[in-house]
Amino acid sequence: MREYPCPQCQTKVKWRTDNEYRPFCSERCQKLDLGAWAQEEYAIAGDDDENDASTGLLDPSEEDY
Repeated sequence: MREYPCPQCQTKVKWRTDNEYRPFCSERCQKLDLGAWAQEEYAIAGDDDENDASTGLLDPSEEDY
């Protein structure tokens, strides 16, 4: 069975289907990661124009289609 580091604490975890917190080692690490996303500590890179359009900062007539 493969082992991998928990993305939060780096503890070695076995990749098992019965681990309900996978890829994390525990509920604590899973919730710490969720909290980091909620606090906007993580972000997915994107196109600035696309982000502006989705938040209403650009006039839709200015977009190129």
